Amino acid sequence: MTESTAPGLTIGQLEAKYPMYCKAMRLLLKEGCTLKQIQRTVCWDRLEILHNSLPKSYKSPEYLFLLFRREWEQHKASLAGAGA
Repeated sequence: MTESTAPGLTIGQLEAKYPMYCKAMRLLLKEGCTLKQIQRTVCWDRLEILHNSLPKSYKSPEYLFLLFRREWEQHKASLAGAGA
């Protein structure tokens, strides 16, 4: 998705909703969605627009996916260790 396919959205509006897009990606990971499934979501598209527009301020969705997946896997491991 590009800015032309997201009519009416400004970079400022996307920046304001950045935490929400990250939270959505975290929830999708928690639900067990694959990378391909997440790549077809609105949150991925919006994160991609932000990264392409302001690459020094916003990481790529691919990077965020790997970061959030690692966080989730560490969280699951800590839960498993606490139950032992």
